[in-house]
Amino acid sequence: MPKISSQSIAIIGAGLGGIAAAVRLKRAGITTFTIFEKSAGPGGTWWDNSYPGAECDIEIAFYAYSFMPHDWPRTHASQPEIQAYIQAVINRFDLTPHLRFNTAIASAVWDDQRHFYTLTAADGAVTQFDAVVAALGLLNVPRYPEWPGLDRFAGPKFHTARWQHQHDLRGKHIAVVGNGSSAAQVVPALAPVAGRVSMFAREPAYVMHKNDRPLTDDERRRRRTGFGRLLARARVFWRIERAMSVRNPRSAMQRNMREAFFSYRDRIFADRPDLRALVAPDYAFACKRPIASSDLLPALTRDNVTVVPRSVEAVSERGLIDSEGVEHPVDAIVMATGFQPWNFLATLKVIGRGGREIHGVWGDQPEAFLGIQVAGFPNFFLMYGPNTNYMCVTFMLERQAEYIARAMRRLMRERATAIDVRRSVMDAYNDLVVNSLAKKTLEDNCHNYYHSASGRNVVTWPWRGTFYALATRLCGFALFTRHASAERRPQHLELERSSTLPGVASAMTGAQT
Repeated sequence: MPKISSQSIAIIGAGLGGIAAAVRLKRAGITTFTIFEKSAGPGGTWWDNSYPGAECDIEIAFYAYSFMPHDWPRTHASQPEIQAYIQAVINRFDLTPHLRFNTAIASAVWDDQRHFYTLTAADGAVTQFDAVVAALGLLNVPRYPEWPGLDRFAGPKFHTARWQHQHDLRGKHIAVVGNGSSAAQVVPALAPVAGRVSMFAREPAYVMHKNDRPLTDDERRRRRTGFGRLLARARVFWRIERAMSVRNPRSAMQRNMREAFFSYRDRIFADRPDLRALVAPDYAFACKRPIASSDLLPALTRDNVTVVPRSVEAVSERGLIDSEGVEHPVDAIVMATGFQPWNFLATLKVIGRGGREIHGVWGDQPEAFLGIQVAGFPNFFLMYGPNTNYMCVTFMLERQAEYIARAMRRLMRERATAIDVRRSVMDAYNDLVVNSLAKKTLEDNCHNYYHSASGRNVVTWPWRGTFYALATRLCGFALFTRHASAERRPQHLELERSSTLPGVASAMTGAQT
């Protein structure tokens, strides 16, 4: 049997969430944590998605961590730049000794007598931890289409998140299936080098100009100061918060954004009435995530780019067969078919109190209090869990990392060994989420990635980011139960001598032991 070693906090995933959690724990004086990452390097989705043209679609001033300044040359950052930034964060906060790459964790099993989790890796190695932070990410499981005949296709075929760089696509006829954010970046990047690009789009999407540009020397100089960075972040955050009203189908923002889209589309396609007809969504703006791209619509006007406004139904040895039975011979297939964000913890089996497995508890409706804690699973924390998908992932991840660090510090202070959210509290919270989402444009007639098999939206955060920041900061410990194990002394989470307790008394109070 593999040797069992004892640690304190296991962080599963070294993407933006896992790194944020590690930094916040370390800044809180907690250094007894280990970060497990299945890949050979850090970055999560930014490690996986190395396709041509990959970059963030939120301004990097706000997308980057608030605690890690960086001199960015443009308003938006590319995948290599973000990957390098993540490595710089690891170096700055000395996280390398805590990282374990090429280590996939298969299961976490709670011991309700001794209050710890037993983690089993894919290779059979076993370790014990007092708490687990699941930072597996929202966009980490590619969605592969189930097309009949895909295995028969003779040419290269791969998902954007598993790009096969060994293939030379220059001069080839490439099929890009999908018209979401990944396709919006891949098509403009491939079009100048490919012989032909056929973009299969079963449903028109709202595409807005990204407003990306190089930063001026003066802007970069100002952003090197603390106040300048804060101001730049605040401006982006305010724009995002204002834009959240677009989810109200009767709002002025909804009307204005639709008008802005059609104006932009008509300007780009002034001489292409055929493309204007193809790019004409008949559902509400923000029913699914709008695409931010300055390059996609201009790329569609190229002579070597064709839009096929139909779904793919099957694959032949030579190419793709669309929903009307038309065969499209191609040399390579790029599947920009997205991910499975509703499939939370897809690669991790978690067993909590009473031997209950978390997927069995959830069924087709994953839920968690603030997307972080699930009743019946003590000391288990999710990052970017159910119903926390907001316009900027790092904003939510930082709030969750802060929440987790405060919870762990309070446990140490109280010398308790387990914390669990009350079921009644979690249910009441999720009733509010469901009722609010039912009134949003997210439920309009479009194909989006927000809904589970039950039809429930389990992905989206329904309110403004400001509310999430307040909720994660001010929720009281009266909402939780805490326990001390009788079978072991609660000495497993010792603080560094130099650390000081944060002011959490006003944020989390009134817990029951």
